[in-house]
Order: sequence, then C-alpha cells, then structure tokens
Amino acid sequence: MFDHIRADLAIIRERDPAARGWLEIVCCYPGFQAISLHRISHRLWSCRLPLKLAARCLSQIGRSLTGIEIHPGARIGHSVFIDHGMGVVIGETAEIGPRCLLYQGVTLGGTGKEHGKRHPTLEENVVVGAGAKVLGAITIGTNTRIGAGSVVVRDVESDCTVVGIPGRVIHQSGVRINPLAHSALPDAEASVIRNLMERIDELESTVGNLQRCLREVAEGRALRETCRGESQNLKDREILEFLGDTSGDR
Repeated sequence: MFDHIRADLAIIRERDPAARGWLEIVCCYPGFQAISLHRISHRLWSCRLPLKLAARCLSQIGRSLTGIEIHPGARIGHSVFIDHGMGVVIGETAEIGPRCLLYQGVTLGGTGKEHGKRHPTLEENVVVGAGAKVLGAITIGTNTRIGAGSVVVRDVESDCTVVGIPGRVIHQSGVRINPLAHSALPDAEASVIRNLMERIDELESTVGNLQRCLREVAEGRALRETCRGESQNLKDREILEFLGDTSGDR
C-alpha cells in the first residue's frame, strides 16, 4: 500500500506543474487524499473479518473531506491521479489501471441492478476529461483519451480518442499524445456538419442540373452533358458512422 502511495505522489509531481513538493500534495490535493483513504478502506473491504461497514464509513469520511466518492470495493492501480476531483464518483466494481488520469466531475458508474461486474474497467494510461461519464461493465483500452463531457457506454479499443454523446471513437493509433493536451481533441461534430453542408451543395447542384436538362428535353434540344451529380459515398459513410449506424454490419 505504501508503494502505491509513493507512486501516487510521483505521478502528481510528473503531471502537475503546480505541485511544488510532497507536503503540499499531501495537504492540498484532494485527489491524492481520496485515493490514499481508499487504499485503506479497500483493504478493510477485502478483509475476511466483518469490516465492510467500517470500510464504507471511511469512504464516506473521504467523500465529506474531498468531494470524491470512491466505493471501497473499487480497484485502483498505482500512479493514478485524480486532478482537482470535486464530484468524481467511482463505483463498487470499477477497475482503474496504472497511470490513469481523471479530472473533476468524472463518473465511473454502473447500469442495471444485477450483482457482479457492472462498472467500467480502465486499462493503463487512460485519460478521462472533466465531466465525462463512463457507464456499465465496459472496458476502455490502454492509452485511450475520453473528451470532456463525453458519455461512453460501449467498449473502446486501445489508442483511441472518444468524444461526444454518446461517445464516438476516433482512432489515433501510433501517435503519442500528451495526456494533458485537451485542446488536441478532434472536433467530430464540425467534421460531420462540414460533410453534410458539402453534400447539400452537391445535391442542390444536381437538382439544378436536372432541371436544366428537363428544360432542354422539353424544348427538343439534345443534351450537352450527363445529368447526374458526383458520388458522395465516402462522406455519407462518415456521417453514418458518426450517427452510429450499424446497418452495414448486418
């Protein structure tokens, strides 16, 4: 447990330029305080003795002091950093791998009332942006980034970026990303809107061309060119993928 605490201190020094010393981290970083209390409550929760109530009470004390709610049954790896952390909620069967980074307002929540695994699993080096919600017994792959405010309800492969509601995956494989570079998130909505505008422009051009062709036919003149527009299959596919269309898979 103390090895984990040392690793938690080290990752904060590495990723937060505002951290000026270990004493400041211990006294002033609620994320570190919450995880440290959780490591104790988790040991109590895992104990064979009937100490689960004590574990829950300790987790509630940590919630009151830090604003971060972590169920004592959750599994948290080493070098995990909860930055600021107010409003973070981590459910009972959630699992967080090493070197993950969570910002304020993140929820690792469950779905349904079934017993057993019902909360997400974050593999190594996952970054979850402010206000993001990861719901259900899903797995978020290594080195994945989840944009602020996203809602993720499906499994995500490794080396991906997830944005939007519901969360949509944009692959970033092979590119090393700074975990703090939130401004580098792609704007999927803008890309799709741009494709839609271009598609509308092409359709309007085609309709205008067809009207001209009909006038020429009505006047008995020979057509000078083919009356059809250009194919937009690629852009249409991008739009359908953004909207979550899966009809092509059936």
